[in-house]
Amino acid sequence: MTQKAKIFYRNRLAGYLERYEAGYRFSYEKAYLREAEARPVSLTLPLLEYSYTSRILFPFFDGLIPKGWLLNIARQNLNLKETDRFELLVTLCRDTLGAVTVVPDGEDADE
Repeated sequence: MTQKAKIFYRNRLAGYLERYEAGYRFSYEKAYLREAEARPVSLTLPLLEYSYTSRILFPFFDGLIPKGWLLNIARQNLNLKETDRFELLVTLCRDTLGAVTVVPDGEDADE
């Protein structure tokens, strides 16, 4: 079963992150790629039309997940598994310190 999240960069839909049986896939939204002011969400994920794939969660996205005591509090309050990095990302990274926002597929960034 595939799980999907929307990736926003500075409040614009930049792409999609998917978890599927073999790992993870990130692809930029075609409309975002056509924008003159489009920027990569990470230097490790340059603006390209093809999908990036990885057996593990991309280090850039994994780095957005809180660490230490903040992660422990969130895990306990929301009953999340530390080993489910995708679920942690989608649940905890809607409001990050940087320009990237992660939103579950089917929801809007403003919800």
